Amino acid sequence: MSERDVRKDVSRAYADALRRSKAGTGGGCCGGSGCCGSAGSFGTLAVAAGYGEEREAYRDAAASSFGCGNPLAFSGVQPGQTVLDLGSGAGFDLLVASDKVGPHGKVIGIDMTDDMLATARENAKRAGKANIDLRKGYIEALPVESGTVDWVISNCVINLSPDKPAVFREIARVLKPGGRFSISDIVAQDLPEWLRESARAYAACVAGAISEQKYLRGLGAAGLSGVEVAERLVYSAEQMRALVGDGLSDLILPAGAAISFEELEGKIWSAKFIGGKT
Repeated sequence: MSERDVRKDVSRAYADALRRSKAGTGGGCCGGSGCCGSAGSFGTLAVAAGYGEEREAYRDAAASSFGCGNPLAFSGVQPGQTVLDLGSGAGFDLLVASDKVGPHGKVIGIDMTDDMLATARENAKRAGKANIDLRKGYIEALPVESGTVDWVISNCVINLSPDKPAVFREIARVLKPGGRFSISDIVAQDLPEWLRESARAYAACVAGAISEQKYLRGLGAAGLSGVEVAERLVYSAEQMRALVGDGLSDLILPAGAAISFEELEGKIWSAKFIGGKT
């Protein structure tokens, strides 16, 4: 798929998932029926990922959140700092970050989907958060000045990018010297090639996911330092069902191919990547 096709498919999937979550019909994001923490399964996955009081404080935003982890858990964000969220969606992590940086700090959210940006603005206004700045753009070419950000966060978004090295370079560019990043994302290894080539599986946060080792190398190659994996959650077959929902259930398989959540067990997981810029 071309970069344009990937972005178009992902943006459409996000918008559709948002409408379903608002309508209360379930379904998640990044796929036809669910992925990256579907709205219906987010409660269970959010607790496992480290969300607790935040989810209760911002229930409307949490209901339309499709993340795979909590990039802000134990991140060390301080009052007065600037936090940038890549692929900010409906704004749940923006609200959490806003609490951490306080009224003298700033939170910037970048998303390419108009519906998500509109919902995030509504959620920020409802919560009385004047320090949240929503901007439309691609995470491969951030509309953010170089060297102006203390923290970059992202939650189950970079795996969807068609040009991950560009995203890693942009993280390094916008961070201040001494700035940090905390990224929760989906990684995968040893997936069959036909699954990698499936557009539906790509939108389901699976086909576009790279290995943990490649992710670490990519961050390091961009000039970021101290890169490591702070947490892992390797998905069981049951957790895969909760995370992906029906996103893989009706793939058209090539002759002789078969797939099940049990066969994917141990091959797909959520990882929290941390590091910084010297």
